[in-house]
Amino acid sequence: MKLKKGDTVKVLSGKYRGKTGDILKIFLAKNTAIVEKVNIVKKHKKKSANEKEPGGIIEVEAPVHISNLMLQCKNCLKFTRVGFRNDEKGKKVRYCKKCDKTI
Repeated sequence: MKLKKGDTVKVLSGKYRGKTGDILKIFLAKNTAIVEKVNIVKKHKKKSANEKEPGGIIEVEAPVHISNLMLQCKNCLKFTRVGFRNDEKGKKVRYCKKCDKTI
């Protein structure tokens, strides 16, 4: 997986094109990710007897497909594609295609 939880990403297409945010959760089976403050939808929630929160219409983040996201490099602060290579210890690491440093 090229993206991980906590990465800063930019949305490439759709209603929220150009917005940036951190990845909160990734769903590997569907190749989607929930990005902070992106793809906000309204959800109708029924009040439950067990919960203290009232019911009503709440706003939550919906998943975005991973192909519509681009990672921001922490070294050069540019949005870039991600590559993989092995480091000195033989561990597989991600690297920035623009500045050629490990992420």
